[in-house]
Amino acid sequence: MTRRRSGRPGTPRRLRLPAAALAALLAGTLLAASPGAASAGVRSAALPAAAPDYCAGQCNDILPPGENGNATLADILANKVFGTRPAHTDDQLGPYASLASSYPGLTDAQLGDFFNDSSFGVPADQVASSINPRPDVTIVRDKATGVPHITGTTRYGTEFGAGYAAAQDRLWVMDLFRHVGRGELSGFAGGAAANRQLEQSFWQAAPYTEDELQQQIDAISQQGPRAQQALTDAQAYIDGINQYITESYNNRTFPGEYDLTGHIDAITNAGSIQPFKLTDLVALASVIGALFGSGGGGQLQSAEVKQAAETHYGTAVGDQVWQSLREANDPEAVTTLHDGQSFPYALPPSNPQGVAMPDPGSVVPEQLIYNPTGSATSTTTAAPGVLPGNLLTAKHGMSNALLVSGKDSASGHPVAVFGPQTGYFAPQLLMLEELQGPGISARGAAFAGLSFYVELGRGQDYAWSATSAGQDITDTYAVPLCTTDGSPVTLAAQSYLYHGVCTPFDKLVQQDSWAPTTADSTPAGSYSLVMYRSDYGLVTARGTVGGQPVAFTSLRSTYRHEADSIIGFQMLNDPGAVHDPASFQQATQNINYTFNWFYADSQHIAYYNSGSNPVRSPEVDPGLPIMAQPAYEWQGFDPTTNTAQYTPPAQHPQSVDQDYYISWNNKQAQDYAAAGFGDGSVHRANLLDARVKALAADGKVTRASLTQAMEDAAVTDLRGEDVLPELLQVINSAPVTDPQLASVVSELAAWQAAGSKRTETSAGSQSYTDSDAIRIMDAWWPLVADGVMHPGLGDQLFTALTGALQINESPSGGQSGPSSGGPVSANESIPHKGSSFQYGWWSYLDKDLRSVLGEPVAGPLAQQFCGGGSLTACRTVLLNTLQQAAAQTPAQVYPGDANCAAGDQWCADTIIQRPLGGVTDGKISWQNRPTYQQVVEFPSHR
Repeated sequence: MTRRRSGRPGTPRRLRLPAAALAALLAGTLLAASPGAASAGVRSAALPAAAPDYCAGQCNDILPPGENGNATLADILANKVFGTRPAHTDDQLGPYASLASSYPGLTDAQLGDFFNDSSFGVPADQVASSINPRPDVTIVRDKATGVPHITGTTRYGTEFGAGYAAAQDRLWVMDLFRHVGRGELSGFAGGAAANRQLEQSFWQAAPYTEDELQQQIDAISQQGPRAQQALTDAQAYIDGINQYITESYNNRTFPGEYDLTGHIDAITNAGSIQPFKLTDLVALASVIGALFGSGGGGQLQSAEVKQAAETHYGTAVGDQVWQSLREANDPEAVTTLHDGQSFPYALPPSNPQGVAMPDPGSVVPEQLIYNPTGSATSTTTAAPGVLPGNLLTAKHGMSNALLVSGKDSASGHPVAVFGPQTGYFAPQLLMLEELQGPGISARGAAFAGLSFYVELGRGQDYAWSATSAGQDITDTYAVPLCTTDGSPVTLAAQSYLYHGVCTPFDKLVQQDSWAPTTADSTPAGSYSLVMYRSDYGLVTARGTVGGQPVAFTSLRSTYRHEADSIIGFQMLNDPGAVHDPASFQQATQNINYTFNWFYADSQHIAYYNSGSNPVRSPEVDPGLPIMAQPAYEWQGFDPTTNTAQYTPPAQHPQSVDQDYYISWNNKQAQDYAAAGFGDGSVHRANLLDARVKALAADGKVTRASLTQAMEDAAVTDLRGEDVLPELLQVINSAPVTDPQLASVVSELAAWQAAGSKRTETSAGSQSYTDSDAIRIMDAWWPLVADGVMHPGLGDQLFTALTGALQINESPSGGQSGPSSGGPVSANESIPHKGSSFQYGWWSYLDKDLRSVLGEPVAGPLAQQFCGGGSLTACRTVLLNTLQQAAAQTPAQVYPGDANCAAGDQWCADTIIQRPLGGVTDGKISWQNRPTYQQVVEFPSHR
């Protein structure tokens, strides 16, 4: 069956305004109301009473750069010409940034200097505006941050207000992402190479017809009263969005990006902003789920590592090497649950069955692009995309959490510092809000376009947050190809065997076209994006297994269920549904995406790992491709609805009142298998675990001290703290006789002894303390990782392993790959992203060097690599690579980019709020920290 969807025809021309017209517009419209102001016809409102709040001023949050994400054309032009910004565009960026230099002496009384007060309501003297977009809802914005505080006398009014406020603050971003979710970004925002790359990657992950988006809504409506209420809430939210669209269009207070992309004529106002509908929310949810809530996949890359290891070492030893590099259940991995709890899931069996190893060299990625015209296949246009092209394809390190129980706090009440790392954008993907109405009472953050519920935040007497979990809910199947007419089967076959029947693939087609523009140097173009779908999932590649042509498919348990989590989020916002750890865990059980959820109230802390974890045959290894046969399907699998039997809640990692919890996208619990490579003895979560464990042992934890622990980890180089000691121990196993090299070793040792920090000499200095040691470490890591591992692995295995796990994830993203010119990780190609040190070969070097030193290693690598296991030879490797690193100039280590001059170390590391619209923000010093973050301690409870 061929299912076609077309992009919106008649894309308007791009705006071309002469300088005189720009000046006239600027002069004539600078007084236009900003998006956060009351629209014409919206009544000023009386201040509603604050909801019950048990936090007593001890709840804080922060979300840089600022709440206001909408800028009129006049605002954008003023930003470009004069450097001005609309109110509340960047007012949370400074406090967020300054914590990196101010945390050492932090006290509870000073938290307000670095975080917002997230109490419910707005004091009368702090009200900036109060409006009624309809009689049953009031939207109050505070002076300090401009956050919308939405109070409804009816549930419909509350949700209507949530939609209205979301459009005030994020209309352009919401519009971008509903188009991303449909594979229509280029036609909407221009055909820049990055735009095309991004829409292609999302179309591959979650292609749907419009009917299929609607089917997900229809399916939810059949799930009971809560689900039906959720859809009613969502429709009210959309009604609020659409009212704001109408009012802002009529009053010319809509985002100026619509002018600049040609959707509305800046002179005549001709054009339109398309109204939102329920299926847009499903498209938005598919984007967020693919970014932050899916796990697994990567089985083909794992198979390549296994094949290369067996080729290099022989089958038996090679398999041992592959398993040790995979670290699926490493005994030294830091875990969120540390009291010995075991939650077996996705563990590789001792004798796996149904493995579908591709024939070497046979795998070919599936063709996605058809019928390109114009610049459709070019990746060299000068046009910047409105979003990073590799937003989905690059690995993401998101979110952390630190919680300490009341028995270890100074007050006797639990303390939590937690939040998601969703990247840095201007405006942010998230927005802040407070929602108060019948059955709803919460304040916090939500993704733009999905903010009819607070997704991460606080209720009246509890707070919650999440980190991306990434457990394996995505499998790769090798589906035999066939032909319905009996012709010879080739890789080009358009049918596959399902339970012995030759069945045509579903063909999903998205056509997109973009108009010419001089603004971004992109000529007109068009293409068709085509995905083939089987009952075993989406076709991602083709190849042969034992000489037989197959399609390799990706089967994700949450595919076609992008909006199912709506019920869990509704419960988290309902004070009648969540009131203790048990009810919190019940709510998060209704979220099908892979997240680690954390909870704190005045008496308890709790944890639950959510996700639709399919039940597999015990003979199946989830880390490798699987033969598409009934014996190896998910138990209870129904391809018509993409449903299966899922592990029951009791088998998900969970806990109540452990002494403390930490999470930084690390392993959840013993025997809960890692979905990919990299959960070994050294993980960035070690930085949190060491600090919080020490604090908890002291028994006097405060909000300030826990914030200090988070921030101290945020400015620490993981390599310096957890691997450099072994590197130096090997080097110092004999005297370093070269004076220059001895000086370098001493410099590194001094930096390590001082805490391996990447911090400024003083606030605003834009230069690092220990800058030389940091430069040497940045230059040395890819060289030493290559020098230690490459000779033993050999070229083929080394290359395969870099495809499964990148060598490095430095703050600058500039030290990308091995000295031999091996593959560069997509993640390392993202500069200025903040999040660092999750993905790398830290554990491999840590385990190998300890083995060479003769120290005990639990779960060691199956071979010794550094110097072939000889301490003397290993030391030579380290010294040689260190000498090479020390000789590199700053310009070589930090080559520069469009934002930074070559050799500028501080600038190379800086975090940049990637502009999603026309207003830009300044750089801030690097810190490895959540984007949105809460600091909470409840002194009382309902």
